Amino acid sequence: MTSGAAGSHGKAASIWITGSLTIDPAEIEETFVRAAGPGGQHVNKTSSAVQLRFDVRHSPSLPDDVRQRLERAAGRRLTQDGVLVLVAQGERSQKRNREEALARLVELVRAAARPPAPRKKTRPPKASKRRRLDDKKKHGAVKSLRARPRGD
Repeated sequence: MTSGAAGSHGKAASIWITGSLTIDPAEIEETFVRAAGPGGQHVNKTSSAVQLRFDVRHSPSLPDDVRQRLERAAGRRLTQDGVLVLVAQGERSQKRNREEALARLVELVRAAARPPAPRKKTRPPKASKRRRLDDKKKHGAVKSLRARPRGD
């Protein structure tokens, strides 16, 4: 599988994610099950839905930082054992559902491979600090005027 997007895939080559990251197809387990939803007799007779399973925690293909980001991005699609489960059943054809599930996996891993943008430290300008303190002083003065007058 040499292309990142789903095309006609054989189980021989690696799945290309980025220039330096590939996944061995042997790490992906595919199960074909009956699809839900419309489709009439066809959906009842064929196992066109694809359940794709990828063991994120134990994959030798993923660097640790990518693994952590992928686990966070996977959310509810990640089992307690660290297996990512993707189900594709929108198409009538098993082949197209398989391609869609694989494309979704590639996109998830590709997004996790992108390091987060570094945070730029910002500081409030002196003028805004001054305005905030002036407002606090005015507010305090108003509150002090509400107090009962002292009887000397």
